[in-house]
Amino acid sequence: MTENVSTLYAKLLGETAIIEWQALQPFFAKGALLWVDPALDLIAVAQALAEDAQALVAQWLAAGQVEKLSASRALDFCERDPTLWAVVVSPWVVIQERAAL
Repeated sequence: MTENVSTLYAKLLGETAIIEWQALQPFFAKGALLWVDPALDLIAVAQALAEDAQALVAQWLAAGQVEKLSASRALDFCERDPTLWAVVVSPWVVIQERAAL
């Protein structure tokens, strides 16, 4: 089982990319963006979603560490245009703001 998890993690990592907020706006309009707190591992969250790890995802949701992107956060992204990482875990696009290098 660990081998499958590692394979999925690697697959998701390979599908993760830097993306501009402008390109994500249509997904926000559809309600398909999930925001991930920078303290969490974006790929681990994507993996939990892909594996339907309901208890873990529920824990993050309850703690406010993962949430459907709010209008106020979307406006902030629009104004600041931060560096974002994204990965698709259908039907979601999972995003996280990355610290500027």
